[in-house]
Amino acid sequence: MAKNTFDIIILNGRPASGKSEVIDYIKKTPATERAKRFHVAEFDDIDDFPMLWTWFEEDAILEKKFNKPRIHSDKDGYFLHEYQWHLLIERLSIDYSKRLRDDENYHKKYTTLIEFSRGTEHGGYKTAYQYLSDEILKRAAIFYIDVPYSESLRKNRNRFNPDKPDSILEHGLPDQKLERLYKEVDWEEFKGNDPEYITIKGHKVPYVVLDNTKDITTARDARLGEALEVLFKKLWDLRK
Repeated sequence: MAKNTFDIIILNGRPASGKSEVIDYIKKTPATERAKRFHVAEFDDIDDFPMLWTWFEEDAILEKKFNKPRIHSDKDGYFLHEYQWHLLIERLSIDYSKRLRDDENYHKKYTTLIEFSRGTEHGGYKTAYQYLSDEILKRAAIFYIDVPYSESLRKNRNRFNPDKPDSILEHGLPDQKLERLYKEVDWEEFKGNDPEYITIKGHKVPYVVLDNTKDITTARDARLGEALEVLFKKLWDLRK
């Protein structure tokens, strides 16, 4: 039987655009239905947020427990060096390569979902994608969630739980940091004029865009499922 599920989906969009909500909806869809409607197999996600949050925790320990200099970020929580954003992408690629190394039948069972956001201030998607491995790019399809900055700001404020700042579904950024890092994004420039494919490092990668301006992700109801089904079918046809 021909394989009917994606190897890799790369999920992009501003913070609080709905990425984590889409992941949560797909994860909670029964396996047979998930494969049929969304072409997603067993779910394995690789997200750079837990990686960067570990850096913040390490800096807090160094500063408060050991009275040592912070090594990743300044006192306001900004990275010390722009290349750290690119290091995170390299880390995503390394984590993926380990999965292939450890299981020769990995993609017979799993669809890998790689998630990250990038703003123009720290290189944008155009720069970030240059650090993804060829192993990823040759298998990938891109799902972009499009929201204006005002919507990202609104949902970022609403979802933030100060008791769980490390939570995938409940983390948030201070307004000032969100504006500096993510008000400007280069998605339109990055995707170019082709409505179906983006050429990255010689790889022709298909993409689709979910317009989430009216927020169809928060409720995680049938309306979201219907939109995802349409877009994932289109993405699957492009990927084939």
